[in-house]
This record gives sequence, structure tokens and C-alpha cells, in this order.
Amino acid sequence: MSQNRSSSSASARSCLTIVLAAGEGSRMKSALPKVLHKIAGRSMLSHVLAAAVAAGGDAVAVVVGPEREDVAARARLDAPGSDVFVQTHRLGTAHAVLAAREAIARGFDDVLVVFADTPLLRAESLLALRAALADGASVAAMGFVAGDPAGYGRLLLSGGSLEAIREQKDASPAELTVTACNAGIMALDGRRALELLDSIGCDNAQKEFYLTDAVKAARDRGLGCVAVMAPEEDAMGVNDRVQLAAAEAVMQRRLREVAMRAGATMVAPETVFLCWDTRIGRDVLIEPHVVFGPGVCLADDSVVHAFSHLEGARVGARASVGPFARLRPGANLGENAKVGNFVEIKASDLGPGAKVSHLSYIGDASVGADANIGAGTITCNYDGFGKFRTNVGAGAFVGSNTSLVAPVSVGAGAYVGSGSVITQDVPADALAVARGRQADKPGWATAFRARQKPKTKP
Repeated sequence: MSQNRSSSSASARSCLTIVLAAGEGSRMKSALPKVLHKIAGRSMLSHVLAAAVAAGGDAVAVVVGPEREDVAARARLDAPGSDVFVQTHRLGTAHAVLAAREAIARGFDDVLVVFADTPLLRAESLLALRAALADGASVAAMGFVAGDPAGYGRLLLSGGSLEAIREQKDASPAELTVTACNAGIMALDGRRALELLDSIGCDNAQKEFYLTDAVKAARDRGLGCVAVMAPEEDAMGVNDRVQLAAAEAVMQRRLREVAMRAGATMVAPETVFLCWDTRIGRDVLIEPHVVFGPGVCLADDSVVHAFSHLEGARVGARASVGPFARLRPGANLGENAKVGNFVEIKASDLGPGAKVSHLSYIGDASVGADANIGAGTITCNYDGFGKFRTNVGAGAFVGSNTSLVAPVSVGAGAYVGSGSVITQDVPADALAVARGRQADKPGWATAFRARQKPKTKP
């Protein structure tokens, strides 16, 4: 069955998605549960839950291992109202699905079974499985054509029908030549789901209950089974750090393609790293070696120059960032604002046309429209206990190497002399100079050198 089959009839059906997240992932060599490791700034579990919701799921059930409240909490946060069930003993995939018996018994047209360690799964593939159920199948298994099928279960097809799923160790020489492989992801007719799952036995070397045996159970009852083919990368599982990096590479490629097809220019896209929620407007230019953390929005015609790092920031239309700039959470740049090289902005608003061109730190501040912040300026916003705010008015000019000791305000149109330490509010249109007065002593250098000369070694 083609993945591109219409899903219009599937959209009218109720759907339960069961997400299996019970694996501990010891091969990750991590104290963090495998499914909470991140791809493009979001946990693998979160990616799968998002795909399930996008595929029209009415309800979500997440099956976790014992004492995995951290995984359960993440699921409840990403899919409010989801049910969490615990698989106390790991006795196979069908056994894990039946841990959510209570949810299945509520009665859904479709039951989808997915795995939390397949972060590249797309909603389109799940909708294709649902469409197969709407067309009359009782079991629909997601498959892919593998470049190297070694290690995968094979989908044995006949005339468009799925006859069986054969594990590699049980396959005949002829069956081993089959390249249609089992992705593990499956859709079941909700009216038959419990009947099929309960009939699965553990007559195998591992003495476990396998979800793949749902195909045999359906066939034994004369029910239809089909395979729905999807891109191989949709089924990519992650079990260790190497596979995590491989999945990250695929996700980054997808995100870059979406951004560029929507009108953004990336000079060297392979060097740009996006987050799952990065929003990029039209005619945005992103130079090489830029990293986006969560919560970044770039408005139309903005520019991010090379070697910049942005997180939790909004960049207005025609604004410019970098090179070598850092925007931290709460940075909000207005239209035509400029943040130059070696500048860090945190929890601060820059008004339209405001400029912080180089070598400065602006934290917990508001900078008015068209204000200019000179090189080496810092807002002294932290006293070791609390954060305090600095306000710079529209059109103000702050000279280089200035320290603004918060809480403090610089009025609109005011000037601050270079090298000043500003501890009091500066009135609008005033000049503030806060530094030691220069004193010149004519001839001092000549006399100093003369005194030092006898001390000089030959």
C-alpha cells in the first residue's frame, strides 16, 4: 500500500496512540533515560508525541518502565491528559502494549503503536497507517525498503497483502533476500485490538510476547493485513550515542530544507544547527556556523552573521546579529536593530534602530529606539543576590568602556562620556561624565627614565 494514500477517511475515526517508552537504554551510558535524550533541542519522546498528535490522535497512552516518573512527567507535559502505564516486567512488545489495556478497552477505531526511541517518525507515516485501517485492514504494519536489511524482520507480501513478519533468525534463505523490512510501528483495528493482543503467545526462544505476532493472529481469523511503506529514516531507532548523532543529522537536514524552501538563505546549511521550534521568516540570511537553541524567532529580512549563538530570542525585521554574537533568553531586537561582534544580550529589549556594535554585555535592560551603545559597555545588573534593570532612552549615546550600574536610567537623547561608571540616573539630553579627572605632569617621563637608568644592567 502506498504511503501517499488519502487519509481523509482516517481523519473521521477516533484514534489511540500507545507510545512504548519502557526501555532503559543502557547502551547510552547515561543517567538520563534514553527517550529523554534530545534531538534538535527536544527529547525523542517529545518528537514522537508530537507526531502522534499531528496524526489526529484523540488520546495518548505512554508505557514506561518502573520508577520512571521522569519519563511520565515529560509525557504529561507534552501531551496533557495522556495516560501513563507501567510495564513492571519486560516481556516483549505485545506485553508492553497490553500494559495500556485500560486505555484500549475504552473503544477507539484505530490503535497506533509507536516507539519513543524513533524520533524521526513523521505524522504522514502514521496517517498512512490509519488510512489502511479505514480501508478495511485489521492490522497495518509500517515497513521500509532497507539499503542493508541485515538484522531486520522481513515483511512477507503477496499481492499487496501482508502474509507474515519474519524475524531474520527464523527466515529462510529466500526470505533473507527480501528488502522490505519491518519498522516495528503498527496500527490495529480498535474493535479487534484486545482480541488480537490477548491471543499472542510466547512460543519462542526468548519466551516473550511479540507485537509482530499480531499479523499471524489476524490471519488466523481471516482478517486483512497490509504493509504501509515509509522512508527508511522514519523508522530509524536510537539505541546509543552514535545513532543519536545520526538521527540529529537527519533532523537537521529536514529542518534546514523546510527553512530554505520557505524563503531563507543559508550560505553553508550543513554548518547551521536549528532547534525544532526555530521560526525563520522570508529573505532571512544565515551565515555559516550559527547555532539556534530553543525559542528563536527571526523576522523577515534579518541577518545572522557567522559564529553566532541564539536562544530564546526574537530578532526583528531587517535586524542584524553578529558575527560572534550571543543572544540569550529574553533578548528582543526591534526592527533595524544591530548587535555586533562579541556582544552578548540577555533579557533585554533593543528598540528599533538601536545599536550595540561590539564588545559589550547588555543584560536586564531596555534600550530605546536609535540609541547607540559604545564598545566595551556593560550593564552591571547583578549584585550577587538579585538582578536589577537598566533603562537607556531613545536616541541616547553611551560612550565606549562605560559601566551602567543598575538600577539606573539614561534619559532620552542623553550622552554618557567614555570610560564612565554611571551610578545615578542621567537626565534627558544631559551629558554625564563619571570618571577621575586627568592630570598631566610635564617632564615626568623624562625624569622617571633618568632615575631608572642607573638600575639598568649593562
